[in-house]
Amino acid sequence: MKLIAPALVAALAGAAAACTEFGGRAAGARLARIERSPEWRDGKFANPEPMVNDVLGSLTGAFAASEFTAPKAPPPTVSPPPASFLTTPATGLRVTWFGHSSALVEVDGHRVLTDPVWSERASPFGWVGPKRWFPPLIALDQLPPLDAVLISHDHYDHLDRATVQGLNAVMPAAAVFIVPLGVGAHLAAWGVPDARIVELDWWEAARAGDLTITLTPARHASGRTMVFDYQATLWGGFALTGPRHRVYYSGDTGLFPALAAIGERLGPFDLTLIECGQYHQAWPDWHLGPEQAVAAHGMVKGKVMLPVHWGEFALAYHGWTEPIERVLVAARNAGAAVVTPRLGASIEPALVPQSERWWPDVPWQTAAQHSVKSGGF
Repeated sequence: MKLIAPALVAALAGAAAACTEFGGRAAGARLARIERSPEWRDGKFANPEPMVNDVLGSLTGAFAASEFTAPKAPPPTVSPPPASFLTTPATGLRVTWFGHSSALVEVDGHRVLTDPVWSERASPFGWVGPKRWFPPLIALDQLPPLDAVLISHDHYDHLDRATVQGLNAVMPAAAVFIVPLGVGAHLAAWGVPDARIVELDWWEAARAGDLTITLTPARHASGRTMVFDYQATLWGGFALTGPRHRVYYSGDTGLFPALAAIGERLGPFDLTLIECGQYHQAWPDWHLGPEQAVAAHGMVKGKVMLPVHWGEFALAYHGWTEPIERVLVAARNAGAAVVTPRLGASIEPALVPQSERWWPDVPWQTAAQHSVKSGGF
């Protein structure tokens, strides 16, 4: 019994920690607003287009995984000096990519952070799950004063409890978290005051000073347990509209017709941050993949594209550099402008004429060898 007790205590502690990571569930006024959403159908959020999810293919795909899904050594990074953010970007638009989908966007005097994940793992558990390849490149309390933190959906590689709580403790009093419907319940469960949570449906907008932030449609899914809360919260991307510049962040999405509507209604965009990695033929509608990422950039009327959703976690079977290699090929064919800043480096898209090749040469599959095509296209 003496040997069992510590193991039982540890197991219960682990279960309690996991429950905390799962977040909260919408109730009361928050749930009532969800139920009024056009995207809420039969007790859950739904995509206008069907989603293919080949479970067997997802499992068997592991047997053909690249031996380079993660770098053999930490990739080269830059730790931005906090003082560097005190200087206003000359062009009015600057972006610092911290890896995966975490980026600081400075646009027309405002600072917005997208999908920040500073924890060691994108997982509800501290001992298992996708592990980051390098430490956070700047401490949360060393970030410049933020106007808003944008969360695209509640998957662990986009919504991280410890990071949310850390930001809540250091952000200016007026700063807010802007999230899709239902995601606010997670934040509230983690101690974020309701006054600091702004929940949006697709095409709804919030203001941060004279910056308009619109939640845009996406073709994806949600859930932190993927059993009890599947599709219980909404997902989306964001359009940032300032006095001089426009920025689009895709969140996670497959290719779908509303991308063109985003471009018509809210574009053209001076900069797009579009997810290009963590794809497979078994889940073609969940993520864009490199070629469709470039296509999406064109559909939303983007001028300069920063490929994101790669470079930090291994969430798929492809080589870790494959997304960017294929994006560059597709961009050349499409005549699209792509920037590839080193992790942690700050760039002004208007001042960067060419991409920097900072990653190593490792084997990767071409689009012909492993094509990813969303249904309906």
